[in-house]
Amino acid sequence: MTRASRRKMLVSVLALLAAAAPAATTEPLRVVGYKLVLEMAPMLVAAEKLPAGSVVVDNGGIPSLWRGEKEVDGRAATSAAPLPDLAGNAETQALRQSVRHPDLRIILTVTEGMYRIIARKSSGIEDLRDLKGKRIATSPDTSAEFYLFKMLERVGLTPADVTIVPLTGPKGADVVLDGRADAIAVWEPDPERIRQGLGKDAVEFNEFGVYREIYNLNATAATLADPEKRRQVVAYVRALISACHDATYQPAHTQQVVAQNSGHDVKLIADSWNHHHFPCALPTDLLDVLVDEEKWLATKEKRTPRGRAELARLIDPSILAEARR
Repeated sequence: MTRASRRKMLVSVLALLAAAAPAATTEPLRVVGYKLVLEMAPMLVAAEKLPAGSVVVDNGGIPSLWRGEKEVDGRAATSAAPLPDLAGNAETQALRQSVRHPDLRIILTVTEGMYRIIARKSSGIEDLRDLKGKRIATSPDTSAEFYLFKMLERVGLTPADVTIVPLTGPKGADVVLDGRADAIAVWEPDPERIRQGLGKDAVEFNEFGVYREIYNLNATAATLADPEKRRQVVAYVRALISACHDATYQPAHTQQVVAQNSGHDVKLIADSWNHHHFPCALPTDLLDVLVDEEKWLATKEKRTPRGRAELARLIDPSILAEARR
């Protein structure tokens, strides 16, 4: 047998051995977020951009990152359930959960939600000041309630000057359509649905610069310290950056994906799209927003607000930097 023949046979044997050997198994990256909200859209599309099975996306939020923490639906991760690696949520929930879990890290702002108040003219509302004494539907302890607080503050009102109607269930916003509330302040697409439902009776308030929701991708410090998980997170963030570009400049597919996952009508999603910005970056004023909002939350939760230096530790820009490289 010639040297060339032996080399060819060796290559063939090695190829057969490689094919027979079990593939290296890597646990998929587990990502959660509430699929009903439009802010999560790029997170769903980013999973499509990576190899099949490498990312699992499910419903949940920041509390899902720790075992035993209850979600809004009352479920809690059990000892047998794998914990997610990443969670999408607004900055309000990051502030709330990081009181007990200072190892939480904000690694990327996926979406900025431009909130607005939709009210009924027939309730005597033509100006923001007319909200005094009115019933306003919102979701307590969320970015929506903080937005309402900032809007009321803008015209010298406080939450004590209005009656808060807590939103519950996927059709909770109907309280404005059926007259049980006079206005609504919450994330899209409900404001658009209510605006369309009220028709000429609708009045809209949207004060630019007062506040916008900052919907972030969150992780724990332990996840980011794991080399293999970190590699997966960086790859996912890199795909997210591409997905944010799609959501901004070629949104049709992203809107379809959201419709399939949320159950919202795709036209309603498209009509609400311009109330979102998809930066996939870390805003320069993120810490300023956290400091301002922390004061509001601390008052509600009857605790001392954390200082700027402590809140700054919640932001980890290193993953974004790696993804960009």
